[in-house]
Amino acid sequence: MINKETEKTAKPLVVDANNQIMGRLASNVAKALLKGEHVIIVNAEKTLISGNKRNIIDDHMKKLEITSKVNPVYTPKHSKQPDRMLRRTVRGMLPRRKSSGVDAFKRLRVFIGTPEEYSTFEKLTFENAKARRPLPLYMTLADISSRRGWSEE
Repeated sequence: MINKETEKTAKPLVVDANNQIMGRLASNVAKALLKGEHVIIVNAEKTLISGNKRNIIDDHMKKLEITSKVNPVYTPKHSKQPDRMLRRTVRGMLPRRKSSGVDAFKRLRVFIGTPEEYSTFEKLTFENAKARRPLPLYMTLADISSRRGWSEE
């Protein structure tokens, strides 16, 4: 078990999500979190999603239509912000009902852009998560978020 003092002084892994495929990035981050690392993801809006663009947009728009007919309070909440969408993807790859998964998820931070306090850190990229096809064939999380109603302010 890691004591609190070493946990706070440990240097976090800063992952640059620019031109990284979302699913592969999320699985690598989940593995690092389960090992006990603190992970900070920057540039979440530049994460890529592979697949047919029309299908991606249709799937995300259909999720927004899911409601509860009995009581609107029970309607699932789907975030529009790209950082929260990426955070939710990582959460799906963690055993979130076990204590190890809950603790791992608490060690994750996701940001839009690069905050000043993390700009001096060395940024890590995963080789297996890099885009292998030309970039115009992918969609970014910012594109999907803007179609769902998110406005970059």
